[in-house]
Amino acid sequence: MRQKLSSFKAEFFKALSHPLRISILDELREGELTVNEISQKFAVEPANASQQLAVLRNKNIVTARKEGSNVYYSVTDKTVFKLLDVARDIFNNHLIGVRSILEEIHLEQPQKKARR
Repeated sequence: MRQKLSSFKAEFFKALSHPLRISILDELREGELTVNEISQKFAVEPANASQQLAVLRNKNIVTARKEGSNVYYSVTDKTVFKLLDVARDIFNNHLIGVRSILEEIHLEQPQKKARR
């Protein structure tokens, strides 16, 4: 059972492992979008947007509904936004740590005297 859960998590995170898919999910916070809207927002071909949406849809991260000739995509579970927010927080904390290290290195280096 533990292995199945770990595999599920790994596959879920693989679905989130593409920058365009993350961007699409962030944009879906505002509501449904069509493939054409997504391709225009991110300056990608509709086929590329469709391919990324298919990955998210296969993992049940997004869902699609058809209205006329348009297919509208939305997030299946809004909790995914919390996950993206936590990932952003982790990234920001990492950057703060790196910045602190760089500042320490800078302070430890002898100051170069200005040439005249």
